[in-house]
Amino acid sequence: MGGFFGVASKQRCIDDIFYGTDYHSHLGTKRGGIAVLGKDGFQRSIHSLESSYFRTKFEADLPKLDGNTGIGVISDYDSQPLIIGSHLGTFAIVTVGKINNIEALVTSANNQKSFFSESTGGVANPTEVIAMLICQGESFTQGILRAQAMIKGSCSMLLLTEEGIFAARDKLGRTPICVGEKDGALAAASESCAFPNLGYETVRFLGPGEIGLITPEGYEQKIAAGDKMQVCSFLWVYYGYPATEYEGINVEEVRNRCGAALAGNDNVTVDFVGGIPDSGIGHAIGYANARGLPYRRPFVKYTPTWPRSFMPQDQSVRDLVAKMKLIPIKKLISGQRMLFCEDSIVRGTQLKDNIEILFEYGAEEVHMRPACPTLVYPCEFLNFSTSRSTLDLAGRKVIYEAEGDSENSLPEYARCGSEKNLMMIDKIRQRLKLTTLKYQRLDDLIEAIGLPRENLCTHCWDGSSYG
Repeated sequence: MGGFFGVASKQRCIDDIFYGTDYHSHLGTKRGGIAVLGKDGFQRSIHSLESSYFRTKFEADLPKLDGNTGIGVISDYDSQPLIIGSHLGTFAIVTVGKINNIEALVTSANNQKSFFSESTGGVANPTEVIAMLICQGESFTQGILRAQAMIKGSCSMLLLTEEGIFAARDKLGRTPICVGEKDGALAAASESCAFPNLGYETVRFLGPGEIGLITPEGYEQKIAAGDKMQVCSFLWVYYGYPATEYEGINVEEVRNRCGAALAGNDNVTVDFVGGIPDSGIGHAIGYANARGLPYRRPFVKYTPTWPRSFMPQDQSVRDLVAKMKLIPIKKLISGQRMLFCEDSIVRGTQLKDNIEILFEYGAEEVHMRPACPTLVYPCEFLNFSTSRSTLDLAGRKVIYEAEGDSENSLPEYARCGSEKNLMMIDKIRQRLKLTTLKYQRLDDLIEAIGLPRENLCTHCWDGSSYG
């Protein structure tokens, strides 16, 4: 997915940029970058995060960077930030999102004799494509509006300029931006959890399509928020860090409510409840509290040398690293009937390995309760599971075997409680070798988040789509 952090301060801002960006490490694994603006102009540093994590890679760069305004990014795809020279002036840019029509935008630009200097895997750098569109405007604000109007998908961004930092949320608000304030400085972030330890107080959540200018003196709204929002529901289920708030709604509280909802629809007899680390823990605590069951940790996560941000791009190595991170505790497993809460089941490969270990260690029963419905549709708006084909999704694999390439039956498989939905879930249960498998109902997930259904993107579960 990716996340960004920006600061406009009356004082040197390098430490805030460094630590604030680092607090977004759970959102990306490919690249990290920082750009600052000081008396010597723009400076930039970019490093790969595939073999280590953000702090290790950037610590040595800090003495070389100087400035009172800056932006940082954790990217799961392209190299960022980019520094662009244009008729609007020099600026640095970071983006988060997914551009579905990037090939058409590049073709159109090439027909107008434009060119792109950076590419990833033979595809133009999406952030550079966005910068190109912005540069066709008469001002930064108008350029951002132009870019947002031409993008199919989603894109939130920060622009570091001589005026300050422009913060622009994607037009349907799928990815968040919040603003924090402390004496002499303002910051913009994807995750509000970056604020407290740096002394910032969250003062604003940008609305869908909103554009603002951040300076040390305050926040100036350039374009008001639109009236239609489709914020990604998966932010609360999986992506978000427990201390983060989106739209003023805390991630951990939502996960506790998700777990309680799962418990309210369940009566299976078990000895204890556990959570698949990390994001399954909040769901499991909510489940255990709601049913009055013990919460235990038969799996613990080893983080000293396997930080969450370290996840190679090669899928086979990803699976190995994911397995290495979780250590089973045999004495808590043997002879036990256990129920686990998990944020979701995507492919199920790693989960299957974990379940096999539990039975090898003497578990009598293993029950699984994912906190969201079965993933049936691939995400069209964020870079979630970009390295996986649609048929890698556990649910779609079952559907393909039953229906072939036809997508006409997908709504029936996605409909909670339908005959095909229950068949799909049981096939997944059998493949994972679970005692029972019961998914969250979409209505319960929406209620747990607490926003109106029309304000949430639920595409990956029910195929709904707006723009």
